[in-house]
Amino acid sequence: MIGRGHSTRRSTAVILTALAAILMVAVSACAELPTSSSPQALGTVQRDVGAADVPTPTPGKEPDLLVRDFLKASSEPGGRHSAARKFLTPAAAKSWDDTTSTSIIDKIDVFFDSRSADEATLLISAAKVGRLDDSGSFRAEEGTLETRVSMVRVDGEWRIDRLPDGVIIDRAQFLNSYHQVQLYFLNPAGTMVVTDPRWLTVRVEELAAQLISMLIEGPNQLLEKSVTTRFGPNVHLRSTLTKLDGRDSNVGVGIGGVKMDFQGIGGLGPRERQQFAAQIVWTLSSAGVAGPYEILADGAPLDPAHADGYTTADVAGFDPSGSATDVGLHAVVDGALVAMTDSGPVPVPGPLGSAKGLVDASLARDGRHVAAVQRAKAPATGVELVVGQYGAATDVAAAGPWMTEPTWAPDGSTWVAVGGDSVQRISVGSNGEPAAEKVDIADVTKIGGDITALRLSQDGVRAALIVDGRVFVAYVTPREKGGYALTSPSAIGSSLSGDAVSLDWGGSEEIGLVRSTPDAPPVIMSFDGFTMHAMSSRNLAPPLTMIQMTPDDVYVVDSRGVMRRSRSAGEDSQYWREVPGLMGEGRLPVVPG
Repeated sequence: MIGRGHSTRRSTAVILTALAAILMVAVSACAELPTSSSPQALGTVQRDVGAADVPTPTPGKEPDLLVRDFLKASSEPGGRHSAARKFLTPAAAKSWDDTTSTSIIDKIDVFFDSRSADEATLLISAAKVGRLDDSGSFRAEEGTLETRVSMVRVDGEWRIDRLPDGVIIDRAQFLNSYHQVQLYFLNPAGTMVVTDPRWLTVRVEELAAQLISMLIEGPNQLLEKSVTTRFGPNVHLRSTLTKLDGRDSNVGVGIGGVKMDFQGIGGLGPRERQQFAAQIVWTLSSAGVAGPYEILADGAPLDPAHADGYTTADVAGFDPSGSATDVGLHAVVDGALVAMTDSGPVPVPGPLGSAKGLVDASLARDGRHVAAVQRAKAPATGVELVVGQYGAATDVAAAGPWMTEPTWAPDGSTWVAVGGDSVQRISVGSNGEPAAEKVDIADVTKIGGDITALRLSQDGVRAALIVDGRVFVAYVTPREKGGYALTSPSAIGSSLSGDAVSLDWGGSEEIGLVRSTPDAPPVIMSFDGFTMHAMSSRNLAPPLTMIQMTPDDVYVVDSRGVMRRSRSAGEDSQYWREVPGLMGEGRLPVVPG
């Protein structure tokens, strides 16, 4: 096999404890089921959830129906899940520990294990969706959850008498009660913000303060070794948040901006202060908290140039989705690298444009460098990875029996999986020659199976992989003594079975995926696996073997050639269109990343 193988700490956020002041939330769901249309943009608290949305025990209701209502009521965490405790006997309500875990489930079935006139035992069986930790971070899970509850009659009405500790929430009800927000930290170079999604329940007027508190707490535990932050351990608010005119009510609601004063950042230099502001502005603006954002350090402006407050335009340079240069579509055609122009494919300058044996290629995000996988001169030795400046000579950087499509990190290094069981990072030294180092993939190796696809997110902090046909997202973690590791891989999209053949990032938050199953449409999903939707496949001709994504377009390779569709068009009206010049075998789209 050559080419791409198969073508390919604290708790704060989700206020689940005894903060009775944080009652109900504001949100309608932003996630979607696998076959739904494109998800809504996340970010604003849309409505307040009223008491009518939370079930209460209904007189005369059968035990199995009561258990279903209990699971729905468990989505409301206020008062230590006081709504759910109404379904319990007094003894069970007193002993139930709701803080040990929060599991999200789907496709719930409730069966009777046993039943008499006044007692019943019921089995709850459901598909696992994932788990929230005590910071509100979601982690996808696979498999089936099974648990039992016992019920008795109390004054003639059924109540749950024994149940396991922890909270189990139906996915649909979870989406009615919890709201996803994005915290933003920094990639190791401090050049881009990195998203850290959390799920929480908080009143809209408390949202701004809660987000700042979460930034101070820091990134989730899985992410913390892969990012940096300017919110050091000594950073605190000196006072409560206000609007710019000093009013302290409804801060973050409507117009009026947000004013905040920090202590513990006096030692930050100009660049670090800009990064500090970027974390705040990106976090608040993405949650729908309108600016301007006046940021003070010990009572004085964080930056005198922004004494009147920051706007999103002031920190736009940290946007990872806007960092790639528009270099236009390229392609591998009959073993050579070409640029797609209005008149068709045109060979690029240099040796890659006249090559005959390319099987894959990838452009750096700045468009000035290229990496390509080519057949080795001695075919029995497999393939080689060559890297170099666009249009110039290239150097052999790695070799192996086969390789995945090369992918680029923000620091200009190239990553590639070799032979399914090794990942190499290629950087260019001061002498201009490429140097390869092995990436520690011990955590990935434990999964078992070959790595047949590897793509880095645009911020370079996460890696999407296909291992044995399944999709995983791991963290790119710098080692203290040098080098890198791919850590804590998490399986996502488990409902899609194990037939993934190609994937790509659409920025730093979404992953596009195609599968070998003939009827399987292309899928777009969030990197944590919580949201996914199937794209239209109405005029595609399976099998699909490759997907590539840009900020504007999605490209797939089907049995006829390269097909394109806009990412912004509605599903109902959008057909895939042929890419002129790229129809036929042996043609692959090449985009930055």
